[in-house]
Amino acid sequence: MSRPPGRLMTQTPTQPQAHAQFTVPAKHPMVTVLGSGDSLLRVIEEAFPATDIHVRGNEVSAVGDAREVALVQRLFDEMMLVLRTGQPMTEDAVERSIAMLRAAEDGEGADSETPAEVLTQNILSNRGRTIRPKTLNQKRYVDAIDAHTVVFGIGPAGTGKTYLAMAKAVQALQAKQVNRIILTRPAVEAGERLGFLPGTLYEKIDPYLRPLYDALHDMLDPDSIPRLMAAGTIEVAPLAYMRGRAQPTFTNVLTPDGWRPIGDLQVGDLVIGSNGEPTPVLGVYPQGEKDIYRVTAQDGSWTLCCGEHLWTVRTASDKRRNKPWRVLETKEMIGNLRAAHARRYELPLLTAPVCFPEREVPMDPYALGLLLGDGCLTGSTTPSFSSEDPELVQALTTALPGVHARWKGGPDHVLNRIKEQGDVATIENPVTRVLRELDLLGSRSHTKCVPGAYLHNSAEVRLALLQGLLDADGGPVAQDSRTCRVQYSTTSILLRDDVISLVQSLGGVAYTRRRVAAGRAPGRARGRSVEHRRDAHIVDIWLPEGLEPFRLARKREKYHAAGGGGRPMRFIDSIEPAGREEAVCIQVAAEDSLYVTQDYLLTHNTLNDAFIILDEAQNTNPEQMKMFLTRLGFESKIVITGDVTQVDLPGGTKSGLRQVREILDGVDDVHFSLLTSKDVVRHKLVGRIVDAYEKYDSRNGQ
Repeated sequence: MSRPPGRLMTQTPTQPQAHAQFTVPAKHPMVTVLGSGDSLLRVIEEAFPATDIHVRGNEVSAVGDAREVALVQRLFDEMMLVLRTGQPMTEDAVERSIAMLRAAEDGEGADSETPAEVLTQNILSNRGRTIRPKTLNQKRYVDAIDAHTVVFGIGPAGTGKTYLAMAKAVQALQAKQVNRIILTRPAVEAGERLGFLPGTLYEKIDPYLRPLYDALHDMLDPDSIPRLMAAGTIEVAPLAYMRGRAQPTFTNVLTPDGWRPIGDLQVGDLVIGSNGEPTPVLGVYPQGEKDIYRVTAQDGSWTLCCGEHLWTVRTASDKRRNKPWRVLETKEMIGNLRAAHARRYELPLLTAPVCFPEREVPMDPYALGLLLGDGCLTGSTTPSFSSEDPELVQALTTALPGVHARWKGGPDHVLNRIKEQGDVATIENPVTRVLRELDLLGSRSHTKCVPGAYLHNSAEVRLALLQGLLDADGGPVAQDSRTCRVQYSTTSILLRDDVISLVQSLGGVAYTRRRVAAGRAPGRARGRSVEHRRDAHIVDIWLPEGLEPFRLARKREKYHAAGGGGRPMRFIDSIEPAGREEAVCIQVAAEDSLYVTQDYLLTHNTLNDAFIILDEAQNTNPEQMKMFLTRLGFESKIVITGDVTQVDLPGGTKSGLRQVREILDGVDDVHFSLLTSKDVVRHKLVGRIVDAYEKYDSRNGQ
């Protein structure tokens, strides 16, 4: 089908002419490219009035100024990249794409992200709706939240500052990167003297927090929000009610059924003790507001506790003299953490692997470990396994019934289904079926992870899985005059964390470091150089005596020839003030009064990471801003949003948001994202209104 050409424009004889023609793939209906009723085409024609754009069937051509024609060509290329992801193009998306391309052409966004990269970055999907950045500055704002601990989003209303931060918070909660979301904003409209308003506390603060509730309903199942708020997983409160508050009661502790918030525990519930066995809770005791300290071990694990919190520790002298473990308060150890430059206080570890109930799994755990290490699980081809160790190939096929490894060449083996008489060609490969069941099909080296059914299973299952991973991608590292350590390498952050979790659940210790891809000498594969495309995550592992890390004979022999792995140890590395918080502790029946919490630390109280958003921050005064940053700054993520042109503070009061940029600009791990009227995603008129006010303020010196 053909359509009349676009608006014809008369070109001057001296104007250079260019012609571009491109074909829309048949799999993309033209309506997705041109829009319903050619709405998208009209937007393009209006943006390029001096360019003739013609459509014939699935052929699009453009004639006009060389620079403009090149932009039209790039625009259609970007549109096709977006459509290829299954995401529809809208008039708004086309207009923003044109704006980004023109900015890049003018040098304002050189070497920046392309429109397709901006428009296809999905943050969160809920009930058929996907939240994503719509402008280049919004994408950079979202990327900054991923890369920094404290991010300020500053810009006019309608630029998505709070909405995108909320989406990142919910994403982090769903990905289990944090255990709580805290949303707060100053209620300056009532002077924060809410006691004079009628109604209950929630009725009083509701008008000031309603925008945050509305955003939550866009991103979560509305029925789940009251439950999450009741459990403390999501907390919404005015800034006045956030002073010095924390909720350690909602910190996860380890139970036989997995991780569970401590606030949900009641007397008689079971948690995991230091011996890996379940132990009942004897009591739950609120402690009131306490000075809180962050206690960090040398392997990077950490927890929070009050100054009077009791720790079971021992020194090198205690060990040498065979003295029992001592119990010290947190405050007693501050300033006394080193002895002749060595860490003084050793922390206890699990004396046995954690006892999770045994769960049935669809694939042998050792075989899964091998496939996560050296298997191809992309789903684009038949699953395969790459290894030059015949022992591993044999072990894998033995553990996978109905499968045989067909040698393809070099180290590569294809895992084919063993066909039986009467089979039909449509029978699915058993490995593919199990990978799909475990949600691993389609994984690549940097996205692989361990399914939860294996992470929280019996010690035998967890050890077998770890052995498969180490036989594939790990190995013993002998050290002169020292015991041998086990080293594991992966490009997947998820798999790195899962390996650390497996090691810690077995009573071991794991240290991790990053080997940056940039600048590394290329590797060799099939006689050619191969550049490193992704950073490698190196995990150094020490397992308790009696736990064999390898099944592969050559690795096992080297490990034992070097004296084995030695005893895993954890020492307190630092104790730092972390504000004042409400604290609570539980008493357990275990003889040593210890239970397992985050990073498999043995302690009494802890506070897991939270994603904290301070909205409308322009209405904080400098003292409130400092309080918020210093008392809540130890959490994993803080996003502070505001518009410095809409300050509602009493006359003469300086905005904390205006001042903080002067104070923190240039501080490491603190980022300021500035959004403008070009990033307004509400009605187009809002952006024009913002521009008009900025011009007015500029003329009047405001």
